[in-house]
Amino acid sequence: MARLLQIFGFLSVLLHGTSLVFQSLTVGGIIFLFLVLRAPGADSEDVSSSCRRWIRRFALTLAAMQISYLLANVLILMQSAQISLGEVIGANFVLAGELGIAGSVTIIALSGSRRAGSHRELLIPAVVIVASFVLTSHAVARLEYRLPLVFLTALHQLAAAAWLGGLPFLLIAIRCASSPEYARGLSSRFSRLAVISVAVLASAGLILSLSYVGSVSAVYGTSYGAMVATKAILFGLLLFLGALNFQLVRHGEASSILASLKRFGEAEIGIGITVILAAASLTSLPPAVDLIQDRVSAPEIVERMTPRAPRFSSPAMRDLPEDVYAAQKRAFEVGSLSTESFVPGQSGTRPNTPAEKAWSEYNHHWAGMIVLSVGLLALLAQAGKISWARNWPLLFLGLSVFLFLRSDPEVWPLGPNGFWVTFADPEVVLHRIFAALVIALAVFEWRVQTGRTASPGIRLVFPMLIAVSGALLLTHSHSLGNIKEEVLAELSHIPLAILAVMAGWARWLELRLPPENQARAWVARLWPVCISLIGVFLLNYREM
Repeated sequence: MARLLQIFGFLSVLLHGTSLVFQSLTVGGIIFLFLVLRAPGADSEDVSSSCRRWIRRFALTLAAMQISYLLANVLILMQSAQISLGEVIGANFVLAGELGIAGSVTIIALSGSRRAGSHRELLIPAVVIVASFVLTSHAVARLEYRLPLVFLTALHQLAAAAWLGGLPFLLIAIRCASSPEYARGLSSRFSRLAVISVAVLASAGLILSLSYVGSVSAVYGTSYGAMVATKAILFGLLLFLGALNFQLVRHGEASSILASLKRFGEAEIGIGITVILAAASLTSLPPAVDLIQDRVSAPEIVERMTPRAPRFSSPAMRDLPEDVYAAQKRAFEVGSLSTESFVPGQSGTRPNTPAEKAWSEYNHHWAGMIVLSVGLLALLAQAGKISWARNWPLLFLGLSVFLFLRSDPEVWPLGPNGFWVTFADPEVVLHRIFAALVIALAVFEWRVQTGRTASPGIRLVFPMLIAVSGALLLTHSHSLGNIKEEVLAELSHIPLAILAVMAGWARWLELRLPPENQARAWVARLWPVCISLIGVFLLNYREM
């Protein structure tokens, strides 16, 4: 239970984010059936059958995520507050979870119906699912303007589901359509729905942001405000891709637009899921309007972000403070882990020493050198004038070894704590997993760049890992307080996450778009530039 308590911050955000993604997919599929796929005919019946099958799969996954999220929260509350199961069952989040699970199970049962054109029965459980998520939102917890905020939150989630959750079903329908003209008609109806959804999503989001953020200083001075700004930037990327799709549907030839439409739709879905995950991470933060004290000021941000020479000298191991793993291990052995001042996702509140900050800066700066070299060599390889530049993915092997050795100096192989202690801290485990993923990224992309494989699946490993890493960086656990150092660190990480998402989906589009599509050339140049900029930001990372 102590280990579960320690990883709860990350686990909670991840489970809630995944649940919100599948809520959007499930509800979005039902809206697609009801508003887009409404014309009778043989094509509609085939597409409807396929869409209902995917709705059932998404609802099943949603139910599983909701059950996992509910169990984790119940166990944590019982452990930390020392209360019984009977007392927990009456909590608001339990009732909301049960409501969502009931709605998901109902959709699973009803979506198996083979009656053509029967979609209305799915609307009520879809509304129930949305209501279950609204019940655990910030809107319900507000004392002022609660009902308007609840209404706007529900509209916001419904609009996101109609647009982002409906996109996969548009691609499913296009794939099942027997003629380009029929697919064009579906795309046109979905475009109109998407335009309305975007307008509602933006309007409700703006009002909610004004209510929860409150001022410009809160945007850059708090973690909540910074994440809202991140959502706005990613929303802008989605609008750009949506505009490209809209132009294709309106002005392209029916026989030639479908391939490009599918590829832009794939990228739009991926970035949309990232936006939803970022939105879920906001639930782990108090609204910025409630955090008046100790906000980060603009001069503090300027001072921290002002470019300076990178740190390429590391403090010695003996300069680092005594590690916390021994105390942590003793707490695990006796089954006690203090929760009196527990902050999810954190193992302690001791501020880092100057030596620890210097160690971290050294790590970031050398990692930045490697990543910058990767981006520049990728650009040279695209130019085609230096043949050996195609081996640029092998630099990621050096990054993996560097991260494995330097990320956690307290544990094996550098530190005094043995190999098995690694598994006592989720942060260390995540660092080890990330190092292994970097190796996979290097091997797969090196085989692609040097022509050793032509498998479509292997070619997509690199962009998918890059995009997923950016999304996970946005969903890491945030501090529940407004600690300046944590806000400043988050402001340093957000640009890295956004650039990683852009790089991953730009590379995806380069590989997936038809050769004749004019956008293919500029997205091919975009992703190495994004990787180079990640290296530049890492070189300027500061903790003091």
